[in-house]
Amino acid sequence: MRLFAHRRPKPSRLTHSVALAETIAAVATPPGRGGIGVVRVSGPNTAEIAITLLGSLPSPRVATYQAFRDAQGHPIDAGIALFFPRPNSFTGEDVLELQGHGGPVVMDMVLNSVVAAGARIARPGEFSERAFLNNKLDLAQAEAIADLIDSHTEQAARGALRSLHGDFSSAIHDLVDSLIELRGFVEAALDFPDEEIDFLADDTVAQRLRALRERLDGVLDSARQGSLLREGLSIVIAGRPNAGKSSLLNRLAATDIAIVTELPGTTRDVLRQDIQIDGMPLRVIDVAGLREGADAAEREGVRRAWLEIEAADLILLVVDGACGVQAQEQGILGRLPARTPVVTVWNKIDLGDTLAGERDGVVYVSALTGAGLDALREALKKHAGFNASPEGVYLARRRHLQALQSAGLALARAQDVLSSQRAGELLAEELRAAQQALVAITGEFTSDDLLGRIFSRFCIGK
Repeated sequence: MRLFAHRRPKPSRLTHSVALAETIAAVATPPGRGGIGVVRVSGPNTAEIAITLLGSLPSPRVATYQAFRDAQGHPIDAGIALFFPRPNSFTGEDVLELQGHGGPVVMDMVLNSVVAAGARIARPGEFSERAFLNNKLDLAQAEAIADLIDSHTEQAARGALRSLHGDFSSAIHDLVDSLIELRGFVEAALDFPDEEIDFLADDTVAQRLRALRERLDGVLDSARQGSLLREGLSIVIAGRPNAGKSSLLNRLAATDIAIVTELPGTTRDVLRQDIQIDGMPLRVIDVAGLREGADAAEREGVRRAWLEIEAADLILLVVDGACGVQAQEQGILGRLPARTPVVTVWNKIDLGDTLAGERDGVVYVSALTGAGLDALREALKKHAGFNASPEGVYLARRRHLQALQSAGLALARAQDVLSSQRAGELLAEELRAAQQALVAITGEFTSDDLLGRIFSRFCIGK
């Protein structure tokens, strides 16, 4: 029989049993000097290590002030010890945290003593990986830990916290549960063809499929917003020399990071500046003016400029409003990558009587006075598809978007099969493909290679 259990599967994580048999340790606070430093230990030998360093095992979840000693019994520090017995800990294993003084020498002495007592140095992200392997977190929640630490804006931090609390995972699980129900209905009909029920002609399947696609689209919209919050947008300011590109960068960054002179071709190298617009992170890149270089340095600057343009998410094409659109702009437009959206910015309106604002897809500004900058910021948000309201946004990664898009394509194919080909086996296969794409987000179907890439980017000690 083709039917499967309607129960959410646990990830297959048996291949990691050898690694989980080892006890790991790391300094969990940032490198450098500080008032407090934390050494974290997790694994089967944690209790023995605690007794070696502290002389006794602290009571569970009770902060205890104790001396930290090396293997020979010599004191090396004193501070707070916390013991979390399995399974009620972050990793699901016995965990010990030693909170001492935050000098690098002291932290190294404590960590070396822990290693001498039977632990090994943890890999980056290995504590979070163990939490995932021990079913304390799913993969999306584990990734949200790193995203919360790396957040550059308040909105990004709130989105990461929602994902860590399981809001994103819950939305994915709800979609998967609905897919399982639909698959069960389709698979049962295929297994019992003698029942004389033409389920392909029954509008129930079509209605469920449409509702599922609508819900998936809603989750994808929220995830796209979260991806913008996490990764931001790369924007290149391009144009011919002396159009005011560097002045515009200084205005957007609210600081004079670029040299501005009346001489064309002042900018030779690439300048990058991270800014925020209503919580949306942007990397604004100023490049050399696009023309045939007068010397080797300028030609190299122009070459680098085109490399940045090719990699940009959005291009601001700055036009000198005092001169208007000339043949050079037309030539630049012809070379811009067709896949990348372009916002035309008409600069230097202070030299004429042009009103600031956006009209017919062109934003009119004065980088000198700041007129029209609010309209430019709104245009950037509009082209990015950014919604300043953080409610309901999950801090998603590119792999999450790709998985959601793959699931959406599979459901679209399923709807096409249902309406045109009316082939039950093909419908069942597309539903299976959609489910497989979704469960990869939470780690219920995940390759070891993917896990390695994900957790290797985490902080050591997390």
